[in-house]
Amino acid sequence: MTFFFSNENAKAMSTAHYNAYGDVAVIRLDNPPMNTLAQPLRSAVHEHLQKAASEAGIKAVVLIGSGRAFCSGAEIREFNTPAALASPNTRDLIAAVENHPKPVVAALHGVAMGGGLELALGCHYRVAAPGTQLAQPEVKLGILPGAGGTQRLPRALGVERALDMIVSGKAVKAEAVAGTALVDQLIEGDLQQGAVAFARKVVAEGKGPRRLRDVQPKLDNAEAVFAEARKQAAKSYRGQPAPLKCIDAVEAATRLGFDEGVQFERACFDELVETTESKALRHAFFGERAVGKVPDVPDDTRTLDIRNAAILGAGTMGGGIAMAFADGGIPVRLLEVNQAALDRGLGTIRGNYAFAVSRGRMKQEDMDKRMALIGTTLDWKDIGDADVVIEAVFEDMNVKKDVFRKIDAVMKPGALLASNTSSLDLDEIAAVTRRPQDVVGVHFFSPANVMRLVEVVRGAKTSKEMLASVMKLTRTLKKVGVVSKVCDGFIGNRMLDYYLRQAEYLLEEGTTPQAVDKALQSWGLAMGPFAMCDLVGNDIVFHMRRRRRAQLPQLPYSKVADRMTELGRLGQKTGSGYYRYEKGSRAPLPNPQTDELIEEARREAGLTARTIGDAEIVERCLYALVNEGARILEEGIAARAVDLDMVYLTGYGFPAWRGGPMFYADTVGLKNVVSAMERFAKGYHGALWQPAPLLARLAREGKTFN
Repeated sequence: MTFFFSNENAKAMSTAHYNAYGDVAVIRLDNPPMNTLAQPLRSAVHEHLQKAASEAGIKAVVLIGSGRAFCSGAEIREFNTPAALASPNTRDLIAAVENHPKPVVAALHGVAMGGGLELALGCHYRVAAPGTQLAQPEVKLGILPGAGGTQRLPRALGVERALDMIVSGKAVKAEAVAGTALVDQLIEGDLQQGAVAFARKVVAEGKGPRRLRDVQPKLDNAEAVFAEARKQAAKSYRGQPAPLKCIDAVEAATRLGFDEGVQFERACFDELVETTESKALRHAFFGERAVGKVPDVPDDTRTLDIRNAAILGAGTMGGGIAMAFADGGIPVRLLEVNQAALDRGLGTIRGNYAFAVSRGRMKQEDMDKRMALIGTTLDWKDIGDADVVIEAVFEDMNVKKDVFRKIDAVMKPGALLASNTSSLDLDEIAAVTRRPQDVVGVHFFSPANVMRLVEVVRGAKTSKEMLASVMKLTRTLKKVGVVSKVCDGFIGNRMLDYYLRQAEYLLEEGTTPQAVDKALQSWGLAMGPFAMCDLVGNDIVFHMRRRRRAQLPQLPYSKVADRMTELGRLGQKTGSGYYRYEKGSRAPLPNPQTDELIEEARREAGLTARTIGDAEIVERCLYALVNEGARILEEGIAARAVDLDMVYLTGYGFPAWRGGPMFYADTVGLKNVVSAMERFAKGYHGALWQPAPLLARLAREGKTFN
């Protein structure tokens, strides 16, 4: 039997199937691709449970998922909508399962996560296929399990193991928990057949329903365990309320009766779902999916079948990109100017993989497979048949142009020609070829095999087919592609320039690199601006600044950064930058030479040092980001505010629980942002605080970016 749900806006859709196999009823979830607990699915399963209860010949029920998953959880798009509460809601459905008069066995495969795992926990028994991923990842959306997960999982798995799963949100494989009440038995071979056999065995042994709610979880030294958990959560999840609420809810499972514990859990859930942090994390979750769709590029646009790739340059960036392709299962060939450069590049790649193996992050056979996918050559003719070529050479326009002339001469027709430029004019590069429609920018972030962001730069003549092909490729490589049109620095580095400039002004006005970095890290950034410059190299930042100064000579820069670079103090690679570094260490230490440079620049600017608080540091640096982001949106460089947010969330260490710079500005209130900018306009280099027209208009109208 198939249940159909319909409304006036949608065609009827099948969401669950009911079949009787002798004395066992099998209810199959069918809501592709991941069987999320949308309202039609909940209704269908609920009806089928009633049917199984009413049929005398049915002795047990198996709940199983179609396709590649048991159930990946709640339908997040229903949050804060009537559909989320429509009967039966998820809690109603789980109660119907738990209170079913006949044994209900959950047959798990693929993933059972979030509400999907909670549904399984409501069943009386659980079996699983090897490799099944089990998780309560709600904390990653700033919430906690809201349908009994914090109460049932400790009863199934033990308090400490459940606490770790719920607070971290990490998945565990079924094999790791087999033999506990979470996974009664692993099923090799056909899962449905094995689950039906298990159900019949339960009936034959007269076991009947076994409800986790009837178990009382026990934990020795509970007070110390929860105190340590809170200490670690406060350290690891600074500024995020959800992990601490998860601990509170699990602790409630040990102190309260089941029904009281569920009520406490629900109160925590209701509180968390309204927090700014949860809204930010949900914004990030949906934003990652939204940026993959380019507004004027239809979903059915023809794309290249990229089966092999060529990378020009085997340095840090080229080698990292090659690793990204190998990790994605795509054969790649590295081209260099001499054998020594190839050997160095390949040695670095091999060393990176070997390190992963030594730390247990990768198996040796997986390393061998990846290395086998990476070829090398010194001959341009060897790359001509590649479906995509990516140049990763020195960031100099003349060098890039020369490389693209050679690319144009050797690459087959229809190949995707890509530049890994971080800021140069892609249209100028494309103009040296006879096929500018095939040229696109792919700005990977270092280390390219690790960092998720790829700024996809759309030239004036880039075809929709090539753009769609690159976006598809980023997904294959498990990257987040964000489209930018051509401008100096694109999205990320163009915004960053204004952020860094404010940080440098703050030094001249009276603060220190340590104070600026500490304030911004305490706010949530992974790294402060000066530690970041030392990491990437102050010479790299210098070249960006010099190019921007040539384009916009009216923009004033602090002299501290330029003089530091001129003195050869490039950061970690020279042992001295804004900070000093002892040999073999990356730990930043105070640098008296930097203090001298700051004092000199302050005297030349005619400034007297003043006390600057953390709030001003954070506001000036972040609002400078936001203001330039508003200009980027107004110019059409990016299509949506969420594009800017995703660039900073996936490439610049912006905390996900803040939602990105534009979302953060929305939460502060754009009127408040503009008011702060008006206050800053009365200070040092105040002329730079003119609000972007888009920001000013939205603030006047009481609107937001997102």
